[in-house]
Amino acid sequence: MGKSTGFMEYQRKVSETIPPLERIKNFKEFHRPLPLEQQKLQGARCMDCGVPFCQSGMTIMGMTTGCPLHNLVPEWNDLIYRGNLEYAYKRLKKTNNFPEFTSRVCPALCEKACTCGLHDDPVSVQENERGIIEYAYEHGYAAAKPPKTRTGKKIAIVGSGPSGLAAADQLNKRGHSVTVYEREDRPGGLLMYGIPNMKLDKSIIKRKIDIMKEEGVEFIFQTEIGKQLKGKELIKQYDSVILACGSANPRDIKVPGREAQGIYFAVDFLKAMTKHLLDAEGKGKPKISAKGKNVVIIGGGDTGNDCVGTCIRQGAKSVIQLEMMPQLPKQRAESNPWPEWPRVLKTDYGQEEAIAVFGADPRRYQTTVKEFVKDKEGKLKKVITVKLEQKVDEKTKRRSMVEVKGSEQTLEADMVLIAAGFLGSEKFVADSFGVKLNERTNVDTEPERYRTNVEKVFTAGDMHRGQSLVVWAICEGRRAAREVDEWLMGYSNIGM
Repeated sequence: MGKSTGFMEYQRKVSETIPPLERIKNFKEFHRPLPLEQQKLQGARCMDCGVPFCQSGMTIMGMTTGCPLHNLVPEWNDLIYRGNLEYAYKRLKKTNNFPEFTSRVCPALCEKACTCGLHDDPVSVQENERGIIEYAYEHGYAAAKPPKTRTGKKIAIVGSGPSGLAAADQLNKRGHSVTVYEREDRPGGLLMYGIPNMKLDKSIIKRKIDIMKEEGVEFIFQTEIGKQLKGKELIKQYDSVILACGSANPRDIKVPGREAQGIYFAVDFLKAMTKHLLDAEGKGKPKISAKGKNVVIIGGGDTGNDCVGTCIRQGAKSVIQLEMMPQLPKQRAESNPWPEWPRVLKTDYGQEEAIAVFGADPRRYQTTVKEFVKDKEGKLKKVITVKLEQKVDEKTKRRSMVEVKGSEQTLEADMVLIAAGFLGSEKFVADSFGVKLNERTNVDTEPERYRTNVEKVFTAGDMHRGQSLVVWAICEGRRAAREVDEWLMGYSNIGM
């Protein structure tokens, strides 16, 4: 695979990134792709390693290593190196419905498991994936290919996030008639309204949706299943239903002063900014704005980082990001060997921008909010934080973060964004169909299966497994589609 000595001859190279102080002037994507000849050399770095952990999707120590979709990484790296990007596209699409999304927003589990990365820099797998799919669009390989025959079976999919879209794509290619219901005004779920435009330009989503429409998938927007249209009506109308509504209940921070004005969930803040860009073309002021404000973001994950980048672009006066857990080491610990997922410090684009603008990393580790302080008008004016330390329960041996007495600090804050994750699916949807939920409020199924307790009703994505990655959502959608197809037809030729 690739050039047998390529990993020794060529250094890892990725697309050029527009400098922070320049890119924060707008909400556009800020990576300049590599020229094709340089992309070929990056494909040449893929070594004939024998056991390609990059495509394994294994679980080690509770974490995934390698691609859950089992992308044929060594194959299409070799094809890039040889200049056969048309066939590279075909091999990429065999396992991944949406490389245009994963090549932009996935944390690249493949690269973290790359054998080349054991002693050197890993192969630029994600960069190569993006190079393949964009080349395919440019040269017409990714054009619509409607199925030649139809089965006569009708399937409804509730939710147009990555899992719902993946299931729709697979089942439509099989020849079933697929209708996707979405409560928002645009498709994509969190791809559209949970990920900011500079990370995933919304024209990329529209481009793919337009192709899916050409191929025969029907989309119905601004229809909330369980409220405007009852689940039992869908069961009557369709041969099968897939629930792919996501893990939509945001985790709250319930401390004194929570009712203060100026506290928002991160997903609402990011959605407001995207809608402003799309509806008002960025003119005027978004519904929720950080301009001129002291902002405190609660949550150290990807969503928290997206909030940092968005606040800076809106013109925030200051940005602080609170993280409950300790700061991770810069290098792998001995207890975290390859090919486990590396538990190391990552400074993402939003934090890079905060450092460039404010001169310091915005993150404060082992810290959480103890109280929100409001003024006489009920508006947020301060946040009282407290430091945390890790302790082990002597009886259960479980680790937990507990308050450090006397460690309170007061921060000026006009706005707080809660980016503390999600707690599960919205119960009214499940109730409308009569499906059971488990103790985590996810839809209950047998292990590794997607069929619910209700005849004809299946589930996939975050609604099934809990909050996770886009790549896992696509994987779930593909697997659910295969199970639905087997149930409808008695067999399936849909790939996993």
